[in-house]
Amino acid sequence: MRAGSSYSVRTRPVPASPALRMTSTRVRCVLLVLALLFLALIGRAVYLQVVQQDFLQNQGEARFRRTLTLEANRGVITDRNGEPLAISSPVQTIWASPTDMEPVPPAKLRELAGLLDLSPEELSAKLSDRKKEFVYIKRQISPEQADKVMALGIPGIAKQQEYRRFYPAGEIVSHIIGFTGVDGKGQEGVELAREKMLAGKDGRRVVLKDRRGHIIEDVAAIEPPRDGQKLALAVDHRIQYLAYREIKAAVEANKAKAGSVVVLDAKTGELLALANYPSFNPNNRVGVTPEMMRNRGVIDLFEPGSTMKPLSISLALEHGKANLNTVLDTRTYMIGPATIRDVAPRPSLDILGIIQKSSNVGTSKLALMNSPEESWKHYDALGFGRAPETGFPGEASGRLRDWHKWRPIEQATMSFGYGLSVSLIQMARAYTIFANDGVMLPISLYKTSNPMPGKRVLNEKTAHEMRDLLIANSQPGGGAVGGRIIGYSIGGKSGTARKLEGRSYVANKHRALFMGFAPGHAPRVIVTVMIDEPTAGKYYGGAVSAPVFSQVAGGALRILNVTPDEPSNNTLLPESTPVPVDF
Repeated sequence: MRAGSSYSVRTRPVPASPALRMTSTRVRCVLLVLALLFLALIGRAVYLQVVQQDFLQNQGEARFRRTLTLEANRGVITDRNGEPLAISSPVQTIWASPTDMEPVPPAKLRELAGLLDLSPEELSAKLSDRKKEFVYIKRQISPEQADKVMALGIPGIAKQQEYRRFYPAGEIVSHIIGFTGVDGKGQEGVELAREKMLAGKDGRRVVLKDRRGHIIEDVAAIEPPRDGQKLALAVDHRIQYLAYREIKAAVEANKAKAGSVVVLDAKTGELLALANYPSFNPNNRVGVTPEMMRNRGVIDLFEPGSTMKPLSISLALEHGKANLNTVLDTRTYMIGPATIRDVAPRPSLDILGIIQKSSNVGTSKLALMNSPEESWKHYDALGFGRAPETGFPGEASGRLRDWHKWRPIEQATMSFGYGLSVSLIQMARAYTIFANDGVMLPISLYKTSNPMPGKRVLNEKTAHEMRDLLIANSQPGGGAVGGRIIGYSIGGKSGTARKLEGRSYVANKHRALFMGFAPGHAPRVIVTVMIDEPTAGKYYGGAVSAPVFSQVAGGALRILNVTPDEPSNNTLLPESTPVPVDF
C-alpha cells in the first residue's frame, strides 16, 4: 500500500448464530405471554369491579355485616295504685359467630365454659358448626358476668343487651300476671293476653364488624326500639296479698287439695284480687308442675251446690210466682223415680226459711214454677254456659245444657246447683246482681275510670228483697253466720257440693263454697271462695270457706276505708256454734 493512496474496506456481515436467533424469539414469546396475562388481569379486574360488583359486595357484607336487634323494654305491669307487679331488668346475652372464629385454645375454652356455667363439651358443641353465623352461648346473664366473658378477648364471641322479667310479688299474684319465656314473650296470664301492648317493637342497628366481633362502623341509620306500654291492673296488691294469705292458710289447715278466692269491686266490677293455692314463683319455675300453674278461679269448673239457690229463687220472685210471704210444703217428695229431700227436713218453710235452712225441696219447687225456657234464659242472662270475657287466657265457659233437653228432675237439681258447671269468677259476677240493684256488671281485669255499663237481670225490687234475704242469712239461725265480720254487715250463701267422678257422686269428696258481699246494706266488695276436697274433718262451706270470706272481705273493707255499718262490739259466733247444713 502506497502512502497517500486511499481505498475503502468492505465489512462483510457476520451471519447471526442459531443461538442468538432462538433467544430473540423467546423474548418475544415471553413478552407476548406477559401481555396476554396482563390483559387477562385487566379483564378479570373489569369483570370483578363491574360485572360482579354487587355479588362481591354482598358476599363481603355477609361475612362482616351484622344486623343487631335493639330489644325494646317490655312495659311495666302495676296494680291499681302504681305498685309494680312485673318489671324488666337489663341483662346480657353471650353469642358467637362460629364461621368467623378460629379454634379456641383448650385453656380459653375451659375458662369460658366456667364463667358461663357450661361444660367444655357443651360449649364445644355450640361452636363446632363452622357454617353457622350466629348461635346463642348463654342468655340473660348479669352484666358483670358478661364483662368477664368479654375480657377473655376470644374472637367471634360477642354480647348483646336483653331484658329479663322480674315479678316482685312472686307467687302471690302469679296466676294473674303469668310470665314470659326466655325470648321475652308472654306465656301465661296478663303477660300473654296483652303481649302486643307490653312488648313494644324492637329496633335494629346494621353494622360492620371485624373478625374479633368489634363494631367498625354503622352502615345504616339506627332504628331505635319502641318500648312497651305501661299496664295498670284493677288488682289492689294489698287485697291480693290478704286473699292469697287466707286461701293458703285455709287449704293447709283443712288439708285440702286446692283453693281459690275472687274479690270484685261491687260498684265497678273491677277485679281487686284473685288468688289460688297451690301457686308458683314465676321468677324461678324449676320444679313447677301444671297443677301449681292452674288459674283455678278462672278455668276450673264445678257444680255450685247451694250457692246457686239465691240465683234460682230470685227468678220466682221476679216473675211473681212467689213472694216473701209464700210458704211451701218442704217435705220430701218425688219427681218421677227421683227423690228430692233435705238433710234436715221441715214440714214447711217461707222464702227466708228456704234460704236459711238451704232447702233443696223448697228451692226446687220454686224453680219448677217457671218453665224450662224461663229458667234457661235466666241462667243464660247470668252468664252461665258462656265465657265471662275477663280477658284471661283459657277462661272456661262452663256448661248449661239446652233447655229443650231438660227433664223436670234436671230443672229441679239445677236450681240447687247440680247438673250445670260454673267457674268461681262466673259466680262472683252473677252475685253482682244482688249488690248492684239487679244489674250484672262485666268484670274488668284492668283499672278503669269509666266502668262498662252492666246488664239488668232483676228489677230493683227483687234485687233488694234478695239482698235482704242474704243479709238475714248471716244472722243466727242462717247458713252464713261463719262469714260475719266485726263492724260490718254481710250478705251471703254457703254451699257444699259432692264431687262427680265418672258417672257417680263420691261420698267423701266435696267442694266447700261461700259467696257473699259486704257491707250488706251498701255492698262495696263481692267475695267468692272455693276449697277443693277439705279432709281435716270439716267440709261444709259454712265451716270451711265462710271464715275465709270473713277475713278477706273484712280486710278489704278496712283497706278501702269503708265506714263500718254495725257496732264495733258486734261479735262473731264462737266456733262451737253449730253451722246450719248447706249440703
